[in-house]
Amino acid sequence: MKIDPYKHKEKFQAWKEKVAEKGISDISKANSDIILKYISDMELGLNVSVRNVKGSRSYTRLNTLRQTIILISKLLAEKYSIQDITKLDEEQTFKFFNDIRTGIIRKQDGGIYKSPVEFVKTFKAFWHWWQKINRKKKIEIPDITVDLDTRKEKPSWVYLDYSQIKKLCNNAKFEYSVLMTFLYDTGIRSPTELVNIRISDISLDFKELNIREEISKTFGRRIKLMVCSDLLKEYVSQKGLSSNDQLFAICPPVVNRYLQRLAKRVLGEGQSLAGQKYSQLTMYDFRHCSCCYWLPRYKSESALKYRFGWKKSDKIHYYSELLGMKDTISEEDLLVDVTKTEIEKRLQKSENENEMLKEKIFGMEDMMKKILEKQMQVIPS
Repeated sequence: MKIDPYKHKEKFQAWKEKVAEKGISDISKANSDIILKYISDMELGLNVSVRNVKGSRSYTRLNTLRQTIILISKLLAEKYSIQDITKLDEEQTFKFFNDIRTGIIRKQDGGIYKSPVEFVKTFKAFWHWWQKINRKKKIEIPDITVDLDTRKEKPSWVYLDYSQIKKLCNNAKFEYSVLMTFLYDTGIRSPTELVNIRISDISLDFKELNIREEISKTFGRRIKLMVCSDLLKEYVSQKGLSSNDQLFAICPPVVNRYLQRLAKRVLGEGQSLAGQKYSQLTMYDFRHCSCCYWLPRYKSESALKYRFGWKKSDKIHYYSELLGMKDTISEEDLLVDVTKTEIEKRLQKSENENEMLKEKIFGMEDMMKKILEKQMQVIPS
């Protein structure tokens, strides 16, 4: 059974039970009724927009949808006294999302919403659902979301090069040193894929890792362990782990807090090249750093995508931002490109000369045969 470190299924089912009788608290009945209908349809895969993938939504997605659409309805009521989300017009919609993007509308603690585009995407999905269920009733609802700004600003992250990773490992507890090396080597998605890895997924010589299809976000893959093999072998031996045991039975928030304390102590409060402070290091950052490490070492893009479980090439730049890259062109590379034609001419000339030499040798061999035959005829029997 796949382990869900964030317990999305349990959270969603607990929420459903809570709102089953009295609806969603702190929002109007109109909004509560329509949001409950929307989430119910998404759970079943009903009335999904033609632009989106068919089928029921995952518990992760369902939790994101319900939390975001409820927050939107609360903010609309609080900031603009709009008690029915379906009554929004285009002008109100644009003003609302622009106010979130520019920081006019803020969190309760005064902070700025870091991913306003997620509000937009959720509302677009909701509105397209609203259009579809009304279309079935022969009611046309205009698409007030078509021109909304869906630009996504990439969040900053912590970039660490190989020497910094080694420095952290040298100052960490043994199990955390193994974990960091494993994350850096494999580039595995953490914690979702990570916590589902079992000892049976590692080859007996600790040289390969099998990331099973059922635990992966995209596709299963078998990858080579090039950096952490010996350390992993020692860790498994010390822990006395058996075939069906989790490799890392961790609590993600606890691990992230440890990594942040460690990074602050070892690397300081400075800002990394990817924009985030070292003291904000998380397990997720190791996937970025791993991509930076392997990008110049893999000879083919498709092989790199396979290792990381990516279907699209744009993920390579998204995760690496080309940090740590350097110009590897050499004079030998330049020679091949610049003098290729000249070399080809020389090769052709050599081949021609070889052919002529072969013809001369064949001619001499034929002549020698004839001389021998004549000598045999002269010698008396």
